[in-house]
Amino acid sequence: MAHSVDLNTDLLRLDMDDSGVATVWIDDPSAEVNTISRETLDGFSEVLGSLEQMSDLLGVVFISAKEASFIVGADLRMLQQFDTPAEIRGLSRRAHRLHWRVQSLDVPTVAAIEGPCLGGGLEMALSCDYRLASTHDATKLALPEVNLGLIPGGGGTQYLPRLIGLQQALSLMLTGKNTYPRKARKIGLVDALIHSPGLHEAGRRAVRQIANGTVSINRSQPSVAKRLLESNPVSRRIVYRQARRRTRSRTNGHYPAPPRLIDAVKTGLEQGLDRGLDAEMRHFGELAFTDESKALVQLFFGRQAGKDNPVSQHAAPFRTVGILGAGQMGGGITEVTAANDLDVVLKDQTLKQAAAGKRQVWADMNRKMEKGIVNQFERDKVAERVVPTASYDDMSHCDVIIEAVPESLQLKRQVLSEIEDVVSDDAILATNTSSLPIQRIAEGVDDPERVIGMHYFSPVGDIPLVEIITTEQTSDETLSTAYELALAQGKTVIIVNDGPGFYTTRILALYLNEALLLLEEGADVPAVDETMRAYGFPMGPFELLDFVGIDVAGKITEVMDEHLPLDRVDISDSARKLADANLLGQKTNIGFYHYGPAENGTGKERKDFNEDIYRNLGQTSRTTPPAEIVQDRLTLMMVNEAVRCLEDGILRSPSDGDIGAVFGLGFPPYLGGPFRYVDQNGPGAVARRLRDLAYQYGSRFDPPDRIVQHEGRGTRFHRDD
Repeated sequence: MAHSVDLNTDLLRLDMDDSGVATVWIDDPSAEVNTISRETLDGFSEVLGSLEQMSDLLGVVFISAKEASFIVGADLRMLQQFDTPAEIRGLSRRAHRLHWRVQSLDVPTVAAIEGPCLGGGLEMALSCDYRLASTHDATKLALPEVNLGLIPGGGGTQYLPRLIGLQQALSLMLTGKNTYPRKARKIGLVDALIHSPGLHEAGRRAVRQIANGTVSINRSQPSVAKRLLESNPVSRRIVYRQARRRTRSRTNGHYPAPPRLIDAVKTGLEQGLDRGLDAEMRHFGELAFTDESKALVQLFFGRQAGKDNPVSQHAAPFRTVGILGAGQMGGGITEVTAANDLDVVLKDQTLKQAAAGKRQVWADMNRKMEKGIVNQFERDKVAERVVPTASYDDMSHCDVIIEAVPESLQLKRQVLSEIEDVVSDDAILATNTSSLPIQRIAEGVDDPERVIGMHYFSPVGDIPLVEIITTEQTSDETLSTAYELALAQGKTVIIVNDGPGFYTTRILALYLNEALLLLEEGADVPAVDETMRAYGFPMGPFELLDFVGIDVAGKITEVMDEHLPLDRVDISDSARKLADANLLGQKTNIGFYHYGPAENGTGKERKDFNEDIYRNLGQTSRTTPPAEIVQDRLTLMMVNEAVRCLEDGILRSPSDGDIGAVFGLGFPPYLGGPFRYVDQNGPGAVARRLRDLAYQYGSRFDPPDRIVQHEGRGTRFHRDD
C-alpha cells in the first residue's frame, strides 16, 4: 500500500510504499508533456529534500505519470526570458547541483523511462544508478541540444561519456540523433528493457533487487581496441581530433555549438569532472545568445506552432486513405500513412504495380527494423495496413484520396474525376503536385470545394514538410481534414494559397534557374555545388537538378516564365537543351553527374562529373565567380522570391516562409530561413546588396517592396527580434 507525501509543488508527486520504495511521479498538469523549467527544478529540489530526510528509504523510482512521455527537454521559452549568459549559467549550476544530490542518495535510484526522454530529461535519468526503458514505440533517448545551437547544460557532456564511452557519447551528442530502446540497451545507455504495462512495477522491483544485492549493475564492456583508444589522454587526442574533423566536414564551421561541446567533454575527461561541468556551464550560457541558436530555436517554435490546426473544429474523421499511384512518391506517402496507424488502399494501373508499391513500404520498414527503430511485429503491422489494388471500386470507403500520379494536368484531372464518382460525397480529394495550379486541377471534378493540394517532398520519409495549398473554393472542412491528416503522418505543415509553383517550388525554381544562368556565364558545375554545400545547403544546385530531374526542372521554370513579370525572371533554356539530349539526371543515370547503384542497394549515388555537359551547351572555357558572389546570387534569389510570395499573398506569414524553406528545401538552418536571414543581416544591408546585384546582373535582383519598407522604417519581419 502506497501513501503520498505532501509537497508544495504540483509538478511532482511523491509516493512511498510499505517496503520503503519511493516513487517520484513527474507530471505537469498544465501541459501535455513534461519539460525542465525553473519550477520543475524547484520541485525536484523539494522532493530530494524530503527523500534526504527519510530514514526508512529503500530506494527511489523516477517515472512520468503521462502516457508514453518521460521528459522532452528544457522549456526553451524559459531560456528566452534570460537577459545574460550569467543567468543561464546559474540555471545550469542548479541542474548540476540536483544531479549531485540524486547521486548522493545512499539508496538505489532507478529511472523508469517510457516515451521521449530528451535533453534535460535524459540528463535527469543519467543521475540515477539504473535506467529501465519501455519498449513502447514512442520511447527514444537523445541529447538533441546541438540541433538548437546549444550543448547539454545539465551535466550531459560529462556523465554520458563516463557511462557509454567517449566515442559513442560524442557521436550521439554531436548529431543529436535519437537512440531507440534496443540500441540504448546494447550500448549501455539503459540497463534493462520492459514491456509498457509493467514499467512501474519493474522499476520498484529493480530498486528492491539492487538494494538486497540480487541484481548487480553490470554493463557490457567495450572492445579491447575501444578501451585502448579511450584509456589515456594521448590516444584520446585522436578521438577529439577525428570528432572535430567530422564535425567541420558536416557543418563547415557554421554552427558554434559542436566545437564547444567537444571542448566541454575534453575538459572533463582530461582535467576532471568539476572543470568539465564549469566548461559545460560556460559554453551553455554563451551559446544561448548566438544568432545561430536564436535562429534554430525560432525554427523549433515555428514547427511547434504548426502542430495547431488553425481550423481544427471543421475536421472530419478519417480512418482509411486512398493513394493513387504506387511509384516512389506514392509509395513514400503510403509508408508515412500506414506507419502512423492509418489504413491505406494503394492503387496503380495494374495490381502488379500496386503490389510493388507495397513491397517498397515493407523494404523501407525492414531497414528500420535492422536499425532497431521498429521490431518485426511493427514492420509487418505497417505492411499489412496497405491493400494494393488496380480497381477504383476497392477505394469506395476511403475518407481521403491523395493522387500521386505523374505531373500532368490532364492525367491528374482524369484520375480525380474518376475517383470522385466512386467515393462518398464527403471524401477529400488531395492532389500531390509540385507546380500545377490546384484551381486548374479542380476543374476536372464536380465539387471543387473538396479539392486541395498536399505537396509532399522526396524522399517522403525523410523530408518533414507538407505544403498544403488552398484555392478560393477549398472548403474549411477540406483544409482542416487535410491538415489533420498531415499531422497524423508526422509532418510539419504550412498552408499557402494557390499560385504558380505555390511557395516552395516557386522559390526553388528561381534558385535553380539562377544556377543555370551561372552555368551559361561559364561557372564550373562542381565548384558551384561545392560552394553551396559549404554554405550549408544539403546538396549543390546541380546535384539537386539531377535529383528532381532536369526535364522536370525545365518544365517548372517554363511555368514561372509564363506567370511572373518579365523584370522578375530571366529564364535559362539550358535545362530544356539538356533534357532534349536525354540528360535527365538520376532517372537516366546521367545528367550533370554520372550515377550508379548505391552500395546498400537503395537508390543511386553520384559517381563523377559529366564533362560532356559543357559540350552539350556549346561551352568550353570555365570561369567561376568568387564563392561569395555565387552564394549571394543563389541565396538572395531565393530570399527575394520568398518575400515576393509574401507580398503576393501566397504565404500567410514570414514564419511559414522560413519553415517551408528550411524543412522542405534545405535552406541552411543556421540562417533561420529567408525572412530571418533578412532580419539577422539587417534589411538595409540586404537591400544594398540586392541593389548591387541588380546593377551587375539585372533587375530580377531589385529588392522587393517589403524589404525596402523594413529598410526605411528600421523594422524586421519577425517581431521577436
